[in-house]
Order: sequence, then structure tokens, then C-alpha cells
Amino acid sequence: MKLPEYHRWAEPGDHGVLAELGNMAGEGMPFYLWSKLAEPGQSAWDVGRDRALRESGAFSYRNAVIREVEGKVAATLIGYPLDDDPEPVDYNEMPEMAAPLQQLEDQVPGTWYVNILAAYPEFRGQGFGCELLSIAEMLARDSARRGLSIIVSDSNARARRLYERIGYAEVAQRPMVKEDWQNPGENWVLLLKNF
Repeated sequence: MKLPEYHRWAEPGDHGVLAELGNMAGEGMPFYLWSKLAEPGQSAWDVGRDRALRESGAFSYRNAVIREVEGKVAATLIGYPLDDDPEPVDYNEMPEMAAPLQQLEDQVPGTWYVNILAAYPEFRGQGFGCELLSIAEMLARDSARRGLSIIVSDSNARARRLYERIGYAEVAQRPMVKEDWQNPGENWVLLLKNF
């Protein structure tokens, strides 16, 4: 799909900004999990950048669209189509913090999942989120998905207002598992926009 002006597909060299923006979208949870995965001599940011460099997997530059302003990365969208009939998942085989997120994702097979939507603070409030969600909708339709899905913290009122304003509606919630991660939210909220 040809992207609108000022947007481009991410490249391997974007792995650093994808890690930063992914951590912003995840309200610090990605950094917390990356720190647990870090090997001796490796930082949490190293893990995040390495994951963004992967050729496959959910958090990969291959699933990312970049919004630029005067040649600078301003915002990103990372998403992908969910299978119509996904393989069963053993929630006990994944980090406990991730299980509620996976349980929610498993409720919306056949949708296009918005994994990350984030802008650097200096570029917020300029409509880039709406632009990127419009691209997500085009990608969803191009991949014959039945709609779009996204998961957000119940404490992230600003994001929820944006999604609900453009047609997303709450489908389900799951309690957060926080361990030592600090977040004011209590539940993950699954939102869906059907076509």
C-alpha cells in the first residue's frame, strides 16, 4: 500500500525510535519487561532496540509506519492482522504481566491489531494519531480484516477519548498484573471498531 505524504514504512535504522515510542505507548511496561530480559552487559534499551530490529514478531520494524515532520520521526503506528483462527495459547507459558493482554487480544480474531500508537511529546495534539489510525484502517481493509482492535489502560483517558471519538467501543477488560511496574491503571481495556 502506498502511504500518504509525510508517512513511510519503518526501516531497520528506526529501531531506536521504535523502542522509545513503543515504551511510551506501553506506559513504561516494555522497558520493565526488557530489563528482565537483558543479559549481562546489555541494557533494557538494547533489548528493546534488538526486538524492534527483528524481521518477524509483533514488535518489529516491519510492522511499523513512521510519521515524519521535517525529516524527524514524530510518531509511529505498529500493528498487524490477527489470524481468523489463532492457535490456542497457554497463558502460563508467558510472562504473567502479558497474559491479560493476550487474553484480550484472543477475543478479537480476524481484526487488525493496533499494537503501538505513539508520538513524541513535542508532536502531540497535531492530529498524527488520527492520521495513523486512518492508515491502520486502510491496512485492515487491504488485509480483509473485519475491524480494528486496540488495548489501552483504563487510566489513559486521553487515548480512550481519541479511540471512542473515531468509532472504537469497549469489548472487555482484564485486571493488570503489575509486579514492580508502576502504573495508575487497574485494568486493560479492549476496544474494537467493526467494519
